[in-house]
Amino acid sequence: MENINYQVANESDIDDLVSLLSDLFTIEKDFSPDLSKQRKGLELIIKNRNTATVQVAKNTADKVIGMVTAQLVISTAQGAASAWIEDMVVHSSYRSHGIGKQLLQRTLDWAKENGATRAQLLVDIENKEALGYYEHLKWEATQLQARRVFL
Repeated sequence: MENINYQVANESDIDDLVSLLSDLFTIEKDFSPDLSKQRKGLELIIKNRNTATVQVAKNTADKVIGMVTAQLVISTAQGAASAWIEDMVVHSSYRSHGIGKQLLQRTLDWAKENGATRAQLLVDIENKEALGYYEHLKWEATQLQARRVFL
């Protein structure tokens, strides 16, 4: 495996990030790729570095091949910030090399440095590969079920 560089994303990475999100959103049943929405969302996250991050992995050609986004929210249960992790995806040709694990750890480190005492994420209940992956990394299942309404 070639050398992988880990860093915080910047605006010049957005095209690569949108491509990865397109791959992810074709897997997850709750989302559909919409390049303009994904671009806008990424721009907002990247601009809000105090409360959000996009951690990326890049190959030797400086192409983003993996990403994780996180945002801080205030948890009344914790009495502190909590990190909401989303958009965990590694390009299919780079999987099974520890890249996702490194990205998640960097994201957790960022969250802790910014006062978070808990991290949480959602995973598609039909994505058996992702469910097994998070279980392998010791992420605990909760009794909570996600609900949504569009505004």
